[in-house]
Amino acid sequence: MESIREIYKIGHGPSSSHTMGPRKAAQRFIEGNSATKKFRVTLYGSLAATAKGHLTHEVLNELFSDFSLEIIEKPKVFLKRHPNAMLFEALDKKDVVINSWTAYSVGGGSVVDDKSDLESKEVFPLNTMDGILDWCYKQGKPLWGYVEEFENMEIWPYLEEVWRVMKDSIKRGLEADGTLPGALKLPRKAGALMSKASNMKDYIRKRSMLYAFALAVSEENAGGGLIATSPTCGGSGVVPAVLYYHQKYYKSDDKKIIRALATAGLIGNLVKKNASISGAEVGC
Repeated sequence: MESIREIYKIGHGPSSSHTMGPRKAAQRFIEGNSATKKFRVTLYGSLAATAKGHLTHEVLNELFSDFSLEIIEKPKVFLKRHPNAMLFEALDKKDVVINSWTAYSVGGGSVVDDKSDLESKEVFPLNTMDGILDWCYKQGKPLWGYVEEFENMEIWPYLEEVWRVMKDSIKRGLEADGTLPGALKLPRKAGALMSKASNMKDYIRKRSMLYAFALAVSEENAGGGLIATSPTCGGSGVVPAVLYYHQKYYKSDDKKIIRALATAGLIGNLVKKNASISGAEVGC
C-alpha cells in the first residue's frame, strides 16, 4: 500500500477527483510543455458529466490562464481505465497535436496514467486487515505503531499539519455566512446550527454540535476552501468532526488525535487498495 499521505492531502475543494486531480494533472502537463502556447483538454465520462458543478472548468482556466485553451466534454464516452479521464493535448499554431497525455483522476486527488498504477511508491508490505492485525499482535504494537514502523517518524509532523488544517476548516466554516457557489445559491448553515445547538438539552446539544462541525468542513469544501481529504473532498467533514468533538468533550490531547488519524488513514488505505475511494468508479 501507498503512504497514508495519499489519503490525507491538503488542498482546495470541492472535489478531490474533479478539482484536485485535474489541477495536479494540468500542472504536470504544463510543466512538460512549457514552450507551448495552445492547449486542448478533453474531459470524459463522469468527469465531463459533472465538471461544471465541481468547478473543473474554473480550475483548468486558472491554470491555463497564460495560454490558449479549449475544453471539450464527452460525458457519454468512458475510457476503459477509469470513469474520470482527461486527455491533454499541446497544439502548434496550426492546431496540430505535438504532444498528448491521457490521465485519470482516480479519487482522493491521485492521478495515474496508462503506464502507472500508483502515484507514489508502496510503503506498507501488508494489504489486508488480517495481516496487519497479526503483525500488530506479534509485535505487541497498536495500529498506529504499524504506521510508524513503515512510514518512519516523518509521518507525525505531516499528520500534525493535517490536523491543523482540519481544525482551521471547522473554525472557518462555523464563522462563515452567505451562500455557497453555484446556481442554487444554497445558504451556509453550519454557524446557525452551532448557535441553535448551544440552547439545546445536553445530549441533543452535543449531537447537534457534531453535525455542525462536519457541516462546517463540508461547506468550506463546497466553497473551494482549504481542507484535508479524508479520504476525499466529499468525505472531508466526517473525520475532523469526530476528532474535534472528541477533543472538545473528552479532552483528548493532540498526540492521541494524531495517532487516531494514523489509524484511520491506515484503514482508509486498505479500502483504497482493495476496493476504491472513487465514487465515479464504484457508482456514486
